[in-house]
Amino acid sequence: MKTLIAKRHLIRQNLLSIVGFCLAFYFCYHLVGSERSYWRLYSLEQQIGQNESQLSELSDRKDELEQKVVMMRPETINPDMLEERVRATLGYHAADERVIISTQ
Repeated sequence: MKTLIAKRHLIRQNLLSIVGFCLAFYFCYHLVGSERSYWRLYSLEQQIGQNESQLSELSDRKDELEQKVVMMRPETINPDMLEERVRATLGYHAADERVIISTQ
């Protein structure tokens, strides 16, 4: 009977420490290992940076293509652009020009 009372007394003395340890373990786990952890946040920020750089490259490419489309419209046709597209598409060249074919 004395040992049972001693065990209860020991548990009551250490109850605050046990609860504190459990809470600390819970929060540390979620800080490091869960889906919403600090490391996950860091990796998502890295992905955001990569995606933003890819977006800027694609938007630059889009702007270039839009400029070419504007130059090829019938009401604002650019003669140099028309000649370039005809040469590229149909393979035309002038008689005094040399054609160099590169294999890539």
